[in-house]
Amino acid sequence: MKTFHTVTELRAALKVERLKDKSIIFVPTMGNLHDGHMSLIRRAREEGDIVVSSIFVNPMQFSASEDLERYPKTLEADKEALNANGCDYLFAPDASEMYPDSKQSQTEIEVIGLSDILCGESRPGHFVGVSTVVTKLFNIVQPDCAIFGDKDFQQLKVIENMTRDLSSNVRVIGVETARNDNGLAMSSRNGYLTEEEKHIATAMYQTLLWAKEALITSSASHEDIREQAQQKLEAVGFRRDYFEIRAQNNLQTPSEEEKSLVILAAAYLGSARLIDNVRFELA
Repeated sequence: MKTFHTVTELRAALKVERLKDKSIIFVPTMGNLHDGHMSLIRRAREEGDIVVSSIFVNPMQFSASEDLERYPKTLEADKEALNANGCDYLFAPDASEMYPDSKQSQTEIEVIGLSDILCGESRPGHFVGVSTVVTKLFNIVQPDCAIFGDKDFQQLKVIENMTRDLSSNVRVIGVETARNDNGLAMSSRNGYLTEEEKHIATAMYQTLLWAKEALITSSASHEDIREQAQQKLEAVGFRRDYFEIRAQNNLQTPSEEEKSLVILAAAYLGSARLIDNVRFELA
């Protein structure tokens, strides 16, 4: 695997691959990689010829109340994992390379209707940062296909809509959430949890599955199911953020006729904010 820190170097290397008619598959990350990320790299390996990943902790995604400096940076270990799983090129720029004039961007991209709900309401400006940096990365790498995890389902929908609306020639693929044996979704933020909290954290996925079953088999209202789910999480030590039942296609409150649903949860446990979701079809 070759590592590049500048846009110019990466573009020159990928130009050579395109002249050989090689397809480019891209996996953007913020580093501190785990096996969930590696599942994306392995999927990318199946989708095309050249696998490119990026590691960039994007300051635009962090609000003033979030500690950007606290985000773990494990570049050497990440490089070893990427290399072992078949990544060909790593792009690891610093903030001045991505945002030459400042740590932000004078141009911002927002997906209206998706960026200010759910996680976007809890983290104002977060998805503007996501949309802006992913657009920049797509312009830099110019991939044929980009791979994202389903764990952050709202992020996936934001990127799918952004790509469609901007007429981007990038095919976006979502990959099923990677989980530990106990069902806990793999996340870099799990590193903030104590051993006791990691055991408690499994309740989020269990509660999502309970809510799914309740929606399928009971006559309880969505509001009642949501509130009972929140209480279940609080009973084991979570602090609530949101627990919502939405339509898969647009993440809006579903109509009575809507069959494709997603349940999304976000809650705090200790110092970590965890998210997860389950998607399903009603009969």
